[in-house]
Amino acid sequence: MSPDSADQQPRSEVAYQKLLAAIQHGELKPGTRIREVEVAERFGISRTPVRDAIRRLESDGLLIHLPRHGAVIRQLDHREVIELYEIREVLEGTAARYAARHASELEIAELEDLNELMLKNGDDPVKVAEANRLFHQALYRTANNRFLIDALNSLSNSMALLGGTTLQYANRPESAYQEHKDIIDNIRSGNADQAEATAQHHIRNAQRLRIKLLRE
Repeated sequence: MSPDSADQQPRSEVAYQKLLAAIQHGELKPGTRIREVEVAERFGISRTPVRDAIRRLESDGLLIHLPRHGAVIRQLDHREVIELYEIREVLEGTAARYAARHASELEIAELEDLNELMLKNGDDPVKVAEANRLFHQALYRTANNRFLIDALNSLSNSMALLGGTTLQYANRPESAYQEHKDIIDNIRSGNADQAEATAQHHIRNAQRLRIKLLRE
């Protein structure tokens, strides 16, 4: 978010986006207690919009309210992580299938640019994760189905609860780049079956690394 765009948004939205980004980037980890005063001081925002942002994150299912603890970042158990990736595989495969039917050259070019950006930032865990997130969001938009996009965006919020990034593993940015490229190539050729298959393969590889990360 640029400073100019932040200035134009309600303070509660700014607080929400800052908190969400901190969770997505692993700066605030699952199990962490979220205190209004500390968040307000951290981001230089007054407590009222922070309170609104916390309520919104609770509504999203990212925070839970525990007795004697208050708001805490939700922790997913092993089964929930598996289920999250299973539904992501289905939805992202469908997004790639639809993208192969609808994508314009401009949309394909955006996917290529974001994929190159991810590879370029492979040495920075925060930047590579952000570029990867932008790539997948662009893929969702290219599917051109508002209900699918809503479902995927909701799923993306839940993915924030995983903490960290599988792109931190050696050579994973390079292999993810090639997997993205395979998806893009199939979208460009209009091969819906292969676009779906390559997208699902990409998510299965991410799932395998996520389980490894959880073990560590």
